[in-house]
Amino acid sequence: MSWFVKIEKGIVCKSTFDQFIPAHKAYVQTLIDKGHCAKTGYWAELGGGMLLFQAASLDEAKAIVAQDPLIQNSCVAYELHEWKIVVE
Repeated sequence: MSWFVKIEKGIVCKSTFDQFIPAHKAYVQTLIDKGHCAKTGYWAELGGGMLLFQAASLDEAKAIVAQDPLIQNSCVAYELHEWKIVVE
């Protein structure tokens, strides 16, 4: 499986964003349970964050991102990239 990263920037007010955080965290836990080695977090300076996960292909990664409650509820703008690890 390849690594992918969704880099995101919040596009709604914090109170709107925060109401979808429990669903986002639950979604990430389902990804972990399915073997996608997902990690999620936010930037210390606020306003955005990142989801790091494994997927079999770019198409699968796009499908995973599309199911994220933060995306489904238009809380963030994002970029999706395949991450090529050079040192482990």
